[in-house]
This record gives sequence, C-alpha cells and structure tokens, in this order.
Amino acid sequence: NNGHNQATLRADLLAIAEFIQPNERVLDLGCGDGTLLRHLLDTRQITGRGVELSEAGVLACVRKGISVRQGDLHEGLGDYPDRSFDTVILSYTIPYLNDPAFIIKEMLRVGLRAIVSFPNWGHWHCRLSLLLTGRVPEAPGLPQPWDSAPRTRPLTVQDFVVFCNENQIRIFNQVYLQGARRIPARFDKNLRATTAIFELI
Repeated sequence: NNGHNQATLRADLLAIAEFIQPNERVLDLGCGDGTLLRHLLDTRQITGRGVELSEAGVLACVRKGISVRQGDLHEGLGDYPDRSFDTVILSYTIPYLNDPAFIIKEMLRVGLRAIVSFPNWGHWHCRLSLLLTGRVPEAPGLPQPWDSAPRTRPLTVQDFVVFCNENQIRIFNQVYLQGARRIPARFDKNLRATTAIFELI
C-alpha cells in the first residue's frame, strides 16, 4: 500500500474515501501532497487527478505517481469538460477560497457530485476559546495562528447550510466528525462537530 494505509490518513480523508466507489473518476482540488488520491488509487482503483497550487504539493504528488496539475482554483476549472468526473473533492480548502460559490458550481459542472469538508469554527471549543481568551481561535485541524496562516474565512456548519440554500446547491448527504469519531447528524453538530463533510449534487 506504499505506506498510505488507514493509520496515516487524516480522519476526514478516511470518511471522504468511504463515499468513493471502485473505478470512479475523481478530481481532488487543493490535493496537497496527494495522500487522499494515493489512498484511493490503491484501495478503489480510481482514475484520479489533482489540482494543487503549491509547488511542494505538486512535487510530492508526482513522487507518489499521481496525475497533478499546478493551478489556482480561483481561475476555475475551464480545462475540464462538463461531467468529466464522477466525484470532485474539496477537502479542508474552502476556508481559503475568495469565491466558494463559483468554485462549488464549477465542481458540480465538471463532476456528477461534489464532496466538501471543512473544520467547523462553531465547535464548542472554538466558542469557549474566543469567550475566555478574546482571541480568534485556531480551527480544529488547522493549527496555525491567524498571523502566519494563509488568509482564511472561518465558517461553521450552520454557515455552510445557509450558503448552500442561498446558492441553490443541494445537500445530498452529511457526515460529522468529533475528532476521528463520527457523531449522529441529529445531535447539535454545529456545537459538537470538529469537521463537517457534505456531499453536494
């Protein structure tokens, strides 16, 4: 398995992998070092492609044998025809986007569905941290101080649901994690989930 077993995969990436069927055509936007795509290639025999802005990420993907293109998501996905992928993934990248509605609509143009994951700034620990310290909290899974991290737009589960409704984006499925553990959607996920994963169609 080239060392990319389940033990080395981030919890949200493992949860995303469960959505993917064997032999799917998958595009991973902001694919980083290609860990998720390599896992899917090894375990689901997908046809996988990645888009990554950082040169270090692109080189890491190439070393893993992944088909990757260096590109800025803000320029859109014009290189890809309509419905050319089964699934388009955007994991832990949406807080960095200037125009998330444009990107998600592009994802749904080139893919039959989109899977979006993000750290939930509505989690009780973030709320308590802001209340007690008066400082912007670090999001779960994004452990960088605000002044050294790339510019982010904090968002919560509730923010994203409202965003989808306002942009006529249909939420088909939702998975919520508290750390590495799934929590039922009926619980107060905006307060309890550290990570949210949405399947959009």
